[in-house]
Amino acid sequence: MRRLLRVNLSSSVIIEEDIPEEVAEAYVGGRGLCAKYLYDEVPPGIDPLSPENKLLLASGPLAGTSAQSFSKWIAVTKSPLTGTFSRSLGGGDFGAWLKWAGFALIILEGRAAQPVYLYITDGKYEIRDAAAIWGETTSQTQTYLRKEHGPKARMVCVGPAAEKLVRFSPIISGRRAAGRGGMGTVMASKNLKAIVIEANRSETLANPAEFKRLVRQQAKGYKETMDGVVFDVFREHGTVQGLDWFYPLFGSIPMKNHRFAELEGWRENIGMWPYAEVTEKHVGCYSCMLKCGKVRRIPSGPYAGIASEGPQLETAWAFSGPTGCTNRDATIVASHRCDELGLDTISTGNTIGFAYELFEKGILTTKDTDGLVLNYGDHEPMLELIEKIARREGIGDILAEGVKRAASRIGKGAEQYAMHVKGLEMPGYDPRARKGMGMNWALSNMGANHNYGWPQQEIYDPKPRLLDPVADEGQGDVLKWNHDQTAGLELAVACYFPSHHLQFFGLELIAKMLEAALGVPKFGSEDYLWYVGEKVYNLERCFNIREGFSRKDDTLPKRFLTEPLRGGVRDGEVVRKPDAILDQYYDVRGWDRNGIPTKETLARLGLEELDRDIARFRR
Repeated sequence: MRRLLRVNLSSSVIIEEDIPEEVAEAYVGGRGLCAKYLYDEVPPGIDPLSPENKLLLASGPLAGTSAQSFSKWIAVTKSPLTGTFSRSLGGGDFGAWLKWAGFALIILEGRAAQPVYLYITDGKYEIRDAAAIWGETTSQTQTYLRKEHGPKARMVCVGPAAEKLVRFSPIISGRRAAGRGGMGTVMASKNLKAIVIEANRSETLANPAEFKRLVRQQAKGYKETMDGVVFDVFREHGTVQGLDWFYPLFGSIPMKNHRFAELEGWRENIGMWPYAEVTEKHVGCYSCMLKCGKVRRIPSGPYAGIASEGPQLETAWAFSGPTGCTNRDATIVASHRCDELGLDTISTGNTIGFAYELFEKGILTTKDTDGLVLNYGDHEPMLELIEKIARREGIGDILAEGVKRAASRIGKGAEQYAMHVKGLEMPGYDPRARKGMGMNWALSNMGANHNYGWPQQEIYDPKPRLLDPVADEGQGDVLKWNHDQTAGLELAVACYFPSHHLQFFGLELIAKMLEAALGVPKFGSEDYLWYVGEKVYNLERCFNIREGFSRKDDTLPKRFLTEPLRGGVRDGEVVRKPDAILDQYYDVRGWDRNGIPTKETLARLGLEELDRDIARFRR
């Protein structure tokens, strides 16, 4: 796990490199290695869609082993949507195959002269012509590549939307996506359609007996968590089960472009039971007993027969709440189309919801929308807009830029209706109902990403302490704890869901597994993973600081600060003291009042050399 594959698409030169031992031990793996190499190799100020940007794909040190929920893969780049450091995790089997191919990391740089794909097998690497699959959907692409390379091959690819440089296109593997921040857009900007790996399964462990014992302990914990209730519900319903309690208990599911907390008919039609009625199969990632993926097929009506591995919670919300729709089948169709075309469902649903409000306000008319009437509750224009965005046709060409850029192009005051943080569209939680979640987004290095530091303390978790979801201040230390913990988990590319929701599965167990697998004693220390997680978070922050980001960008849209939430159990709430939370967070981080790490903080984290880049930004 100390090798990387560097692929220069401009020159077609592919070389293997050793990852220096000191770098491997300082950054462990996964997100740590990606952050280090991105910072060192991508200079500030470059266009994210230029050949100078780099796309990094990494497996975790435990991928491809019998350990549960570690075979996801991570993509890291400078985002074409936000201009920030950005990372996204993808599921399926690809992470295991990348590990078996012998690499901790692939670095993709340059730009091919024409569409290509990368083929990796048995220590051989080829850049092959992709003319036959350029423009094809993700399922068509993967079907073609499986015929070409056999059913044992695993792959990632991009869809037609990425080829059109829609700024929020993901990388797809199977039906799973590394969805946020435009990872697929960067990949397509390099004329790279896919990466295909053929590899034999292997498992080389420093201490096989101890590793096997830890895996048994992990599996037992999965099954016994809360007498099996949490495990069984999650396995049966997947993430959509969250819709059934975030909506009534917290009033935090946003409706109609983040204005309301209630929508007539939503609870009856959008929740785990309506989706359970059409679930026909449970699927999961390599070596994961949770199998949270759900294949759902529409049984009748105008969309009969259409199936999707989803929608998951965010997708179910993204194609219902923002547009005021309560049609379950429409969310399945939307999920299917986004998977096929290659669109991030959260950004797509938000962008369409933004257009619906602009239409309501009269800022957009049928002259602007190619004749579409964007009435709340009508799902048909929503489905048409998905296609238009992916093809950059008509109004879709503007919406394909994301809400921040689209608002700037539309003008007429549209900016006040663009719901984003640092340019990244917002997930399905209202910051006024869950203020820790909202400020997690504000302080996130990549913008509004709920999985960058999920504040589970607002729901149930007493570690490090419980939070009042509507408290106006005092969350800063817990937000730091969450951000560092998530970065620590992603050193091993651990799946977010069990590592946060099953209390026994955290950095302590991961540390023991890493030591048993790799034989590096310091990796066996939970404290060391916390330390490296904090280091990585600060490194990512410094990447953004070089790009001009600072306290001014650690904010939420004005709507959440001035417009009271309407409806639900948090009716009337606003985010009242964001600056107080920022100040506390900066203090516990060791950052100055502009959100810049101090020289002393960088030295404590072993990042002294970064001071030369960011000292001039301090106040």
